[in-house]
Amino acid sequence: MTAAASPLVEALVRRIRADGPLTVADYMAEALGHPEHGYYATRDPFGAAGDFVTAPEVSQMFGELVGLWALFNWMATGGPVPFNFAELGPGRGTLLADALRAARIRPAFLDAMRLHLVETSPTLRDRQQELLLPLTAGLEPPEWHDALSDLPDGPLFLIANEFFDALPVHQYERTPAGWRERAVGFDATTGRLHWQHVPAGATLGLLDPGQRALPVGSIVEVAPAALIHAAEIGQRIVQHGGATLIVDYGASVPTGVPTFQAVRRHLRHDPLDTPGEADLTAHIDFGAIARAAGETGARVWGPIPQRVLLERLGIRERAVQLGENATAEQKADIEAALVRLLDATQMGNLFKAMAITAGDAPPPGFAADEHDMPSRPKRDIEP
Repeated sequence: MTAAASPLVEALVRRIRADGPLTVADYMAEALGHPEHGYYATRDPFGAAGDFVTAPEVSQMFGELVGLWALFNWMATGGPVPFNFAELGPGRGTLLADALRAARIRPAFLDAMRLHLVETSPTLRDRQQELLLPLTAGLEPPEWHDALSDLPDGPLFLIANEFFDALPVHQYERTPAGWRERAVGFDATTGRLHWQHVPAGATLGLLDPGQRALPVGSIVEVAPAALIHAAEIGQRIVQHGGATLIVDYGASVPTGVPTFQAVRRHLRHDPLDTPGEADLTAHIDFGAIARAAGETGARVWGPIPQRVLLERLGIRERAVQLGENATAEQKADIEAALVRLLDATQMGNLFKAMAITAGDAPPPGFAADEHDMPSRPKRDIEP
């Protein structure tokens, strides 16, 4: 190990020496979530000065439409009082801030709302409090939780934007000798972390028949934590009512091509280089998430491209409204945001949306012939 090794690398090496190579899931969990040295414990990774930009940071329109999506689902389910409005991994709180501003068109929604944020990062909790506490003055104060399981019972309207992609994955490679799990080891000669194979673990049983039939050389990823979250969401929605919106990047059917990746300063990065200083993610398996939620009796809708969802919810009309009193520079920013969110070569097709509900009526944006959110009062939203 080099003399300049970070405290997190030193901790990883100690664990490898004591217990053997780390699965990708264990490595990912440590690099992102170590309580002292993990990626999310030590920084605000969002925005131009960070490592990546999420849709809520691109434009206020994204969070506004998500807020209206939750509002209309609340109305469609009878307007339960009280209800839980929650976000998993809420970043800086930008999405929720825009969502709450849009939801002001129905004060009863805000009065009945109990706002919950599932966030483990102390740094991001501080940012969320700075942004959201002034916006919720006079309402029930927001509550923060470490896990989905900590949310109270009751009707739940839940948002998970770029949350599932950060949940740990296991990687399995089909070799000529059969399936082997990919793991992270340590080479004392070079002083560096490296890839190696270990015998397949119990999570190999999560591969579906299509994955098991993939040819030699294929690498597949399974995310037990994602399946656990999906099942718990489904159970809560079935038992208490509500709706969930998941927006993330991934595919309905895994291809056998690995997607585990690192991003640092908006560029691809070696996942084994400088752990704790780069974001680690993997494309999510929408098909597996849908099955896990559906097995609880919940109804699953999608996935559909993010472009389709946002256009059906009225993002182009909202852009026109915002542009009416905008400067030329502001209009250019609005148009650039539309391209970023909708274009097939950017976020429009890579990101997909899935909804989980308890009823048979499709939620806004998910009906095959739907073009707009029903009775959506766009004009009442503050610019």
